[in-house]
Amino acid sequence: MKLKKSSAVKKPAVPEPIPSYLTRRNFLQLGLGALSVVAFVETGIAGFMFLRSRSLEGGFGGTIKAGAVDSFPPGSVTEFPEENFYLVRDQEGGFLAVYRRCPHLGCTVSWNGEDERFLCPCHASSFDIYGDFESKPVPRALDIFPVSIDSTVVKVDTSQIQRRESFSPDQLVYG
Repeated sequence: MKLKKSSAVKKPAVPEPIPSYLTRRNFLQLGLGALSVVAFVETGIAGFMFLRSRSLEGGFGGTIKAGAVDSFPPGSVTEFPEENFYLVRDQEGGFLAVYRRCPHLGCTVSWNGEDERFLCPCHASSFDIYGDFESKPVPRALDIFPVSIDSTVVKVDTSQIQRRESFSPDQLVYG
């Protein structure tokens, strides 16, 4: 088998020159600039979302309509996780809104229905049904929110955290 020799000699392909405005340095500067703009926009949006008013009706930082008075049986504790409080109704029918944050380190306390007490997972402190502290290192009772009863609806104002040293019966609100 014979190979034919081509009379035309092929020249090696020469790559096209890179335009002078798109050097490696300019490419990196352009990429870094684009990433900076994206980061600036994301930071601005996050800052706006953080700083916008949180006192809208129905969210934490505003007035919450918890529900009808009759929907909370005496001796019950109802959790409102999105609004950061527990609504306590004692045996006599009084209401108390207890903040979910421990006054010691700010950990989220949880309600233990079997033992009928609030427990802090950070340092094993406990609080009774009214949020009054039972063991150290907690220095005081859980904070509360103002409760009002408008006709038959229980409302909790989460914009006003009320610090307290201990529980007293005058903190309960009756309908």
